[in-house]
Amino acid sequence: MPDTDEPSGPRGVDDGVEPAEELAEELAGDLGTDPAAATTTGTASSDSVMRSSLVMGVGTVVSRFGGVLRGIALAAALGAQPLADQFNLGNTLPNVVYILVIGGALNAVFIPQLVRHMKDDPDSGDAFANKLITLVGGGLLLVSVLAVALAPWIVRIYASSTYSQASLDQATWFARLCLPQIFFYGAYTMLSQVLNARGRFGAPMFAPVVNNVVAIVTFVAFLWVAGPDRDLSGAPIPSWQVWLLGIGTTLGVAAQAVVLVPLMRRSGYRFRPDFGFRGAGLSVAGNLAFWTVALVAVNQVAYVFIVRMATTANTLAQETGTTAGGLTSYTNAHLIFILPHSVITVSVVAALLPRMSRAAHDRDDRGLAADIGGGMRSVSALIVPCAVGLVVLGTQAGILLFGYGGTHPAEAELTGRVAAVLALGLLPFTLYYVVLRGWYALELTRTAFWVTVVLNLLYLAFAYPLFRWLSQTDDPSRALLGLAAGYSLSYWVTLGLGWWVLARRVGGLQTRATTGTVGRMLLAGAAMALVMALLQGLVGDRLALHGFRYAEKLGALADIVVVGAIGLLVYLALARALRIGEVSSMVEMVRRRLPIGR
Repeated sequence: MPDTDEPSGPRGVDDGVEPAEELAEELAGDLGTDPAAATTTGTASSDSVMRSSLVMGVGTVVSRFGGVLRGIALAAALGAQPLADQFNLGNTLPNVVYILVIGGALNAVFIPQLVRHMKDDPDSGDAFANKLITLVGGGLLLVSVLAVALAPWIVRIYASSTYSQASLDQATWFARLCLPQIFFYGAYTMLSQVLNARGRFGAPMFAPVVNNVVAIVTFVAFLWVAGPDRDLSGAPIPSWQVWLLGIGTTLGVAAQAVVLVPLMRRSGYRFRPDFGFRGAGLSVAGNLAFWTVALVAVNQVAYVFIVRMATTANTLAQETGTTAGGLTSYTNAHLIFILPHSVITVSVVAALLPRMSRAAHDRDDRGLAADIGGGMRSVSALIVPCAVGLVVLGTQAGILLFGYGGTHPAEAELTGRVAAVLALGLLPFTLYYVVLRGWYALELTRTAFWVTVVLNLLYLAFAYPLFRWLSQTDDPSRALLGLAAGYSLSYWVTLGLGWWVLARRVGGLQTRATTGTVGRMLLAGAAMALVMALLQGLVGDRLALHGFRYAEKLGALADIVVVGAIGLLVYLALARALRIGEVSSMVEMVRRRLPIGR
């Protein structure tokens, strides 16, 4: 899936500003000040990371919870059938085009360059920010206009070859209404990066809440006005329904950017258009951005094949009368999969990246390695039990979250199964994310490009044959499991390569300490998985309330709560026995944050 930063991107009322200031102070004062402090047992450095990310995580949790509610509303309104794929294709293209053309370069280059100019320039980088926002904003506006004009050709690139002309036309209309989002995605990214560079991490974390609220209202309105007899088969629907869905989602993205404007002023920065680009140092950012744009282009080439395969799976399922499952099911499964990463890893790395950039600027390889290694150990402490929980309980999560309205129980179950397979790659996915940001801090975008080429070649090499094999079975929708398996396998292999390359560049990533600690976490996670699987087999079916209208959902909820809670206790107990300091620090930090722990 495209990385919107979320990914995967993807927050923002005034109340979110003060906690962000506290977080910035904690990071500046405590986070790895002494590189030698990062040890195998979880030290002040890792404790500071978790303490800081816990504060920042509040905003991310609220935002991501809103994203899940948005996904539930979308699944209830459009189901998992071809109509949902047509809408998701049109609504995904703005993100794809934005990331392809400029978004990746902004994420990789904007913060490091801003940090440097804030440190070196007498005006704290304000003039540089004005010029860069002016230049990028104008480019985004032009790209948005061109994308709307070229919508029919863009849709044909991503749509399944099995689509009829009517399906293509409807997907194109969705795309035309959604493609103006490109400009607003860029505006949100630029404004949030300026806030992050100024130590305001919390504010951007809440802006997507506004986007989610507008989108949820849109889907609920569609559900209400279209009625229970709405046609989800992919046949043309009334034009006013297309406009309602397209305009509503675009307004949500626009609102996400607009709410950051007053927060920019509170941070002390006021944007003033500046067209004096010559001699402003933008050529450095441009040179760095070249390889990042190339990196994103490689990602999108692979994504074209994945989208085409996913939409083909749904068409085959419709032809054979089996469980509907395509792009929408895969997207919803990825939403479940990405949730722990978004809450945990993105929060930690968003706080670490400015510090990593400063360490790279000062050529402090030891400090940079400590930040990267400590960050990987800290996120793994939480990611490992989340991954285990999803592997064992992914099906129940799909049923609980997406089995409503137009989505049949079997379709929701398929979504959960795909999420469980994706979860097998959650740990390498999130560790590779940290490694990638290390390259960005060092401005090694060319290195990131070549490793990404390997990642995508592996993804397609694993996913395509699995998809082909499973699509020829009696249930073609199971081919989505092949895409998920290829995704997980590719990240396991690429993580090893990326780790080795970055470790050579910075003189080590505390590899022995990090692999030893993560290995003990995996041992505790394996025991957690075994206990959860045994419990699920013994009591899972008995937790359902048979004969009740929502028996499947309540049974899934009870299964997740009971089995998940016991599994987490097993993980925490073993982590304590194995003396995994990062896990112990996390538990103690949460305890101190709760009223009963004070």
